[in-house]
Amino acid sequence: MAGKNYYDVTDWHVGNPYTDIGEVINSILADIKSRQQETDVNDEGKPGAVIYIPSGDYHLKTQVKIDISYLKIQGSGHGFVSSSIRYNVPQEQWKDLHDIWPGGSRILVDLKPEKNDERSGAAFLVEREGDPRISSVEFENFCIDGLHFVDDGNGDPENTYVNGKTGIYVASAQDSFRITGMGIIYLEHGVTLYNSDALSVHDNFIAECGNCVELRGAGQASKITDNLMGAGYRGHSIYAENFGGLLVASNNIFPRGRSIVHFRGVLRSSVTANRFHSFYPGMLIFEDCRENLVSSNHFLRDHEPWPPMQGYDNGLNDDYGLIHIEGSCNSVISNHISETIEMQYLKPAGIKPVVIRLVSGTENYVACNHIVATTQADKKEKEGDSSCFDAQVGALLSMNELVRLSVDAVRVDAASSDNIILDTCRESEAAMDFDINVFRGIPGK
Repeated sequence: MAGKNYYDVTDWHVGNPYTDIGEVINSILADIKSRQQETDVNDEGKPGAVIYIPSGDYHLKTQVKIDISYLKIQGSGHGFVSSSIRYNVPQEQWKDLHDIWPGGSRILVDLKPEKNDERSGAAFLVEREGDPRISSVEFENFCIDGLHFVDDGNGDPENTYVNGKTGIYVASAQDSFRITGMGIIYLEHGVTLYNSDALSVHDNFIAECGNCVELRGAGQASKITDNLMGAGYRGHSIYAENFGGLLVASNNIFPRGRSIVHFRGVLRSSVTANRFHSFYPGMLIFEDCRENLVSSNHFLRDHEPWPPMQGYDNGLNDDYGLIHIEGSCNSVISNHISETIEMQYLKPAGIKPVVIRLVSGTENYVACNHIVATTQADKKEKEGDSSCFDAQVGALLSMNELVRLSVDAVRVDAASSDNIILDTCRESEAAMDFDINVFRGIPGK
């Protein structure tokens, strides 16, 4: 039987969860706080509670405000389905679609964010000051759907990735939070957390958001693992700043993020065993980062194959580097990096693409990476109305008539020195001052 600390939003006596689940959850939180006030009685305290959201569609008109520890909000399915594909199909064809909207335990974010107030657009706002930090709040197995993006003046509103909405916004320092099994879609910011410690973002589907996961402020000892993610061309799939001990592992991250992983001021962290796919340069960006490990990842950069999205990019030129490093003592080891793009899509025209670029800093170690750069000079763009799935899978599996693409496999700028580059490219594919960097190239035939 359910205990007194288990709540079903459809059984609660305040509000209607289908018209405003935010009002219902806030009422439940008030009940928990009214019953759990003692912090230490017979070695017992405030156990928290579970709030269950059954499968169904629940509009959210009132922001949920969480300020208690040991809370778990869980549903019965992440319910993800692509909204981007739907919005780029003519509406007269919607009647033939098996599914139109996301499902599962789905929260429809109907908030109207205030301009220049990011917090006002958050479906779930977590905030508590004082000691100890708020701890052990969990979000599991439900869908947060931002529904629509808004026009930014280009006349194509559903492809802007802008609406001022956030799924989960954690404004306070926190410890031991878990975000697991979620479906998060069509929000300008999927998950944003400040000052995280021992955070786990695991096994989620966070896609078609302006930004997917943002770790702001500072933090330590956290992980982003086993997720399926892909941001929009304006934002980051994974962003972290002033962090130590962050593990980014076993994620499958797909286009169209402005970046896949963007670290700023991150130290002694690891990016390992991921599959990264991008339509733009700047896949992995380090700014002022030190002693990080990037190893055993598969990077793929190719051209956007789906006609509705071919007019958008992240604004970076192809000499920016797929891997762009500003910092010292970082290791880029044993990655497989594939760049396959037709010459006519290089930006600006005629530029030589750069794969790994060391921009500043010292003593970075680049070793035993396998770089495969190819092009199809005579490839013609396919016309027609092929689906997003067909276009992207067709592009991924196309291997016919590939020829080598001339690239700078490793470029080291003048502001970067004392680096070690081993067994990653031939000397003819390296652009650097060989007098101030250590280089051992792949032997010629």
